[in-house]
Amino acid sequence: MGTRQRVNANQIGVPNMMKTEVSPGPVSRETDHGTEREEAEFQWRNVVRRRSFLKGLGLASLAVPATALVPTSAFSLTTEETQGAANKGKLTRGDTAILRFLAAVELIESDLWVQYNELGGIKGGNPSYIAALSNLDGDMPQYISDNTDDELSHAAFLNAYLKSRGAEPVDLDRFRTLPSSKAKGARQLGRLTNLLKLDVDLSWYTRYRSEENPDLGAVFNGPFTISGEPGIPLNDTDTPPNTPQPVPPTTAHSRRMQAIANTAGFHFAYIEQGGASLYASLTTKATDLEVLRIIVSIGGVEVDHFGLWHDKAGNAVAQPLAGVKDPKTGLTFPDLNSRANELTQTNLILPEPCDFLAGENLPPCSVIRPSSTNFGGAVATINSFTQDLLFLGQSQEFFEFVTQLAIAADAAHREI
Repeated sequence: MGTRQRVNANQIGVPNMMKTEVSPGPVSRETDHGTEREEAEFQWRNVVRRRSFLKGLGLASLAVPATALVPTSAFSLTTEETQGAANKGKLTRGDTAILRFLAAVELIESDLWVQYNELGGIKGGNPSYIAALSNLDGDMPQYISDNTDDELSHAAFLNAYLKSRGAEPVDLDRFRTLPSSKAKGARQLGRLTNLLKLDVDLSWYTRYRSEENPDLGAVFNGPFTISGEPGIPLNDTDTPPNTPQPVPPTTAHSRRMQAIANTAGFHFAYIEQGGASLYASLTTKATDLEVLRIIVSIGGVEVDHFGLWHDKAGNAVAQPLAGVKDPKTGLTFPDLNSRANELTQTNLILPEPCDFLAGENLPPCSVIRPSSTNFGGAVATINSFTQDLLFLGQSQEFFEFVTQLAIAADAAHREI
């Protein structure tokens, strides 16, 4: 690690703000609107008497109606709600493109999380897989179910919102053609995503521990490689569903299942860090303030998911679970804490401050990264998912459809 000093909040000088003292008036317990207005007028007169203060702010001639100080609960609708009801019209082309791509991504994420939930969620149907996931954290099944519910809600909301603003929602049902797992607990229906063989990009693990930023050209390798490994059990012969899962695992079947669960743990974090970057990259492109509110609000949940899974994934590469080797693929989950390296230390899950804005002489800042269109945008997301093998077996029509959505979203720009 470098020797950059972190910025301490206690070292930042904050100027004292000028205070305006308002003589306290009598506190009214009545709910009558007339009484509230009288109270507001009384308070306002006390403020206006301090003319010198208002002149200093250039506000001496400002006329503020007393009703501006009345609590919003006195009205049936706030100003924001009234304007929203009156002014909602069709979305701009750019905002439509952003929301349609996000709806597609949330449908894709929902599909993969539903598969994880069927097998390993709180009501999952595969006892051995649930036990192996629980070796990472006892609450893993609950977290998987909650994450699944979140993604389903995002997809449903975004499509409903598009319809409410006169835009076309996204339907990916015709692409649900990929096979399901044959293991106990999995429903036999068509899927959008493949979890039976994954190449999981682990570059996020070292990226968030580094002081460097991919938006500024930094390139990262993961601490080890996950290649060609399933994230869910394939069938009951390969991984019998009632196999005990001690820590560390002692049999070939239990080691195989634990390696699959460990892969899932890292895949969870990979998926959600991608969502965090995607939403961050699209925030500055939105025109409609309500659309911006949606992007920021859903994006915050994606960040929350990433922080959760980042923490749990580390348990697969820390004692007492570290060292598990898949007897089928040879994948080994090393003890990353044995290296005495801050780039691999498992409990350093909060983003290290890094360079942020190009060409500025500014101190390092802890941020989501990447957050640029080139590395974290819509096309970059689809490319990353493809390299992850998440779409292994999908049709050319599927790739063309999601790529067109991605290009349109990246091309969006704020209209002022």
